[in-house]
Amino acid sequence: MMQILGIEIGGTKLQIVVADRPPTILKRWRIHVDRTGGANGIRHQLESCLKECLRSEGRPAAVGLGFGGPVNWQEGAIACSHQIEGWSGFPLRQWIQEIVTAPVFVDNDANVAALGEAIHGAGRSFNPVFYVTLGSGVGGGLVVNREIYHGAFPGESEIGHIRLNRNADTVESRCSGWAMDRKLRKFCETHRDSRLAALVSSFPGAEAKGLSAALAEQNADAQRLLTETAEDLAFGLSHVVHLMHPAVIILGGGLSLIGEPLRHAVQTAIGPMIMEVFRPGPTIKMAELNEDMVPVGALELASRGLQSVPMARSSS
Repeated sequence: MMQILGIEIGGTKLQIVVADRPPTILKRWRIHVDRTGGANGIRHQLESCLKECLRSEGRPAAVGLGFGGPVNWQEGAIACSHQIEGWSGFPLRQWIQEIVTAPVFVDNDANVAALGEAIHGAGRSFNPVFYVTLGSGVGGGLVVNREIYHGAFPGESEIGHIRLNRNADTVESRCSGWAMDRKLRKFCETHRDSRLAALVSSFPGAEAKGLSAALAEQNADAQRLLTETAEDLAFGLSHVVHLMHPAVIILGGGLSLIGEPLRHAVQTAIGPMIMEVFRPGPTIKMAELNEDMVPVGALELASRGLQSVPMARSSS
């Protein structure tokens, strides 16, 4: 069997992985995104890495790709990127096919991560599966009967843009990793001599990385910020429960590395926010695939694409 490629284009990193079949990854390339060059700079980084991969591994049978923003999954074109300028309308599938000369299958990265977790990760015993990623932004994906749910173009499970009030506060603006960084920076400005400030000061620009250590010490300030964020997230997820009633909600992304304290806080908060007949609510789980959730989901996307030979041939 020829190898397949999985690609992740995120707000902070690019990943290319090689596999014979998902979820086993045989080789990996990981690059930090240079945001200063915009979309053109990222495409240059990706093209260089893809060509290195082709020289090393040869032409793949197919490529699956998860992109960090809304996409037209049927056409493989980008709707927009909420993080980096220069992606809107870009024909990503066509561009990559010209480089790799193989069929390419493109979807939103949260959808792809949801597929990876539903089939190979924390959601494999559940149906339906809802996944939320808490990274530079907040995205969501729904998998029903082992298939990605696709709404009308250009969006589907965009939980990050659910309003928490009428003041334009969204799940993303309050619950993303970057939002937690901002909360911690603001706290440190007025509590410079606090233990929490001392712990997070080692991570300038990525303050949330210091939160786990503070929580492990049972720091009251850290616990308060976590509870506040978990309650906002649970409120957003309560709408998902009322509309879709998933059997499990999986938390992923950089902020999810906090682990059990975050999972427990969201599980505790969501119950009182949903209608009584739905209580205690869906199981809340942490993602099992960690940083591999998008690459593994992309490999699954490519593998499934190959199973439909006419589709694969018509898109190459």
